Amino acid sequence: MTAVLKLIERQRNGETVETGLVKSVVESFVALGLDDADSSKSTLDVYKEHFERPFVEASEVYYKKESEKFVSENSVTDYMKKAETRLSEEENRVKMYLHTSTNKPLITTCEAVLVKNHTDIMWDEFQNLLNMDKLDDLHRMYSLLSRIPEGLDPLRTRFEEHVRKAGLSAIEKIADQGGETMEPKTYVDALLEVHRKYNDMVTTAFRGEAGFVASLDKACREFVNRNNVCKSSTSKSPELLARFCDSLLRKSAKNPEEGDLEDVLNNIMTVFKYVEDKDVFQKFYSKMLAKRLVNGTSASEDAESSMISKLKEACGFEYTSKLQRMFTDMGLSKDLNDQFKDRFSADAGDQQVDFSVLVLGTASWPLQPSTTNFIIPEEVERTFQKFKMFYQNKHSGRKLNWLFHLSKGELKTNYLKASKTGYTFQVSTYQMGILLQYNKDTTYTFEELSQSTDLNAEVLSGQLGILVKAKVLLLSNGAVGEPGSRYDLHMDFKSKKVRIQLNVPVKSEQKVEVEETHKTVEEDRKLLMQAAIVRIMKTRKTMKHVALVNEVISQLSNRFKPKIPDIKKCIDVLLEKEYLERVEGQKDMFSYVA
Repeated sequence: MTAVLKLIERQRNGETVETGLVKSVVESFVALGLDDADSSKSTLDVYKEHFERPFVEASEVYYKKESEKFVSENSVTDYMKKAETRLSEEENRVKMYLHTSTNKPLITTCEAVLVKNHTDIMWDEFQNLLNMDKLDDLHRMYSLLSRIPEGLDPLRTRFEEHVRKAGLSAIEKIADQGGETMEPKTYVDALLEVHRKYNDMVTTAFRGEAGFVASLDKACREFVNRNNVCKSSTSKSPELLARFCDSLLRKSAKNPEEGDLEDVLNNIMTVFKYVEDKDVFQKFYSKMLAKRLVNGTSASEDAESSMISKLKEACGFEYTSKLQRMFTDMGLSKDLNDQFKDRFSADAGDQQVDFSVLVLGTASWPLQPSTTNFIIPEEVERTFQKFKMFYQNKHSGRKLNWLFHLSKGELKTNYLKASKTGYTFQVSTYQMGILLQYNKDTTYTFEELSQSTDLNAEVLSGQLGILVKAKVLLLSNGAVGEPGSRYDLHMDFKSKKVRIQLNVPVKSEQKVEVEETHKTVEEDRKLLMQAAIVRIMKTRKTMKHVALVNEVISQLSNRFKPKIPDIKKCIDVLLEKEYLERVEGQKDMFSYVA
């Protein structure tokens, strides 16, 4: 027996030995286990006692000595290669000349000596390998440590922390470069770059193992929602993501090809998965979609549908129902305009006005009402009244609320001697109301324009500012918007373009709109939390405060992360409204009031 063990040791040391000799000794030991009473039965007791046990013990001594010596003289990465080779050799040894039952005790012993005894040095080396993106070595370490219980736990924790720091650092870099205004594309690309890199690492080095996938997800959720750009508010990420979507889905010279666009939309959904405030994304996305549809600036209906399908898949029907309703309204409006034109096409008095209306359902469209009165210019008044009559006849119970601040039109110039063809001004309806006054006279004061259009001072001032800046009107007295300021029609207006876009958003209005959006998010959240509390209490009847708070967080966390103080306030509101009451004699216990 000692001679056979010496023979195996020589083979381990790299010598060529007669393996047939070992094989025949093994077979002899196995044969000794045949049952005399029944030759079809056999037992491995003799083989296990007299060959396997001393062989496994000798293997343990051999590898303990070799591994300790190798580790003291070589790098950790070289040691991992050595351990990997040795484990493979032992697995082949069983196939070559040992009984298959020896595989488990032999490999378990080798794993303990070669891997478990050296976990500390591998765990310590892991960070260096991550820092240097050594995928082969990382995979080797993963393969070795996955052989022993809890061998991977410290790696997953360190990997999560490493990815989190990489994400924060990437955002810090662009935040420093971007200053106050962060470009949505730059922001989303930076998030995706970090995710792509470490997702590839999980797939390649860690073979997509569930624990590493979970660590990646946790790290991404952290740096997507809590980074340098989100310092003031976690809702910055969903807002920038929605703005990036808008830039892709809006008509522009930079629109990607259809196939590429689908890939980019899938990438957006990767980031969206990690966004905690999904309700904020929905609010900004629906506002921007509304603008694309109202202004006719959507790049592709297929791309719009594709994005909504992806959101529906991620968050369910309720999340996208209003978005889908918007498209339905657009289709219905088109049919309505066609019917209106057919009905009045023979009326010669309206030929110079090309008029179309979007009739949009209040419940689905996130559109604010006008903040000012407005007198419709007499040039379009007749057509306007006809449409109102036509619509009331079709839908007698409905009320139309006109959103003039979102309406627009085109005006043709006939007063410029220098231009043979004239120009086309693309204007807001308020600008149209102002400019059409100049059919009667060439100069007006601020007060006169205010009276003839009925626009409030703030709106009128903003619209005049744009017209003066574009040199369509000239300021002959005072500053824009000041009492007594005067505005003359510029009779020598010139432009290289034939079509001139004057319908541009006023900066202050954009800022107010962002603030309004955040305000509506807060209001919606209060209602969602109250509804969730009532729903839970209706089912449970009585509940402890802590359990109720946890259940609310659990139910709403797919939309946003409710803050505990906000939930407490909502509970107080419901106590006041008598939906809930405190249970007498039981601290922190609530019951539902039927």
